[in-house]
This record gives sequence, structure tokens and C-alpha cells, in this order.
Amino acid sequence: MSLVDVSSVSASLFILGIVFIMLIFGLLSFGILRMFQQKFRTGWFSFAGAIVSFVVFMYILNKWYL
Repeated sequence: MSLVDVSSVSASLFILGIVFIMLIFGLLSFGILRMFQQKFRTGWFSFAGAIVSFVVFMYILNKWYL
């Protein structure tokens, strides 16, 4: 194992990544919870929200940081 240098990661990129990771995985876990509760429509909307959030995250990364 080796150390990874993260000193070149800006604070705004780090915060953006944390916010979107929490949003995407939060929506995915909420969708799974709703599916177990037999509330399929809300579960599918949560999955769709996670996918839309991921697409927006990729768009922002490509537009501002790459």
C-alpha cells in the first residue's frame, strides 16, 4: 500500500463530492427501504432521483473541474 497525495484536491471539489455522495446514496437507501415497505412507487422515485443526481454530479464535474 502507498500513500495518496490529495493536496491538489480543492475544497470546493471535496465538498461537492461529499454532498453528492450523501445525496445519491441516501436516495438509494431510501428507495431500498421503501421497496421493503411495499411502497414501490416512492421507491422507484427515489431510485430515479439518485440517477438524476448522479447525472447532474457528472455534468458539474465535467463542466467545472475537468
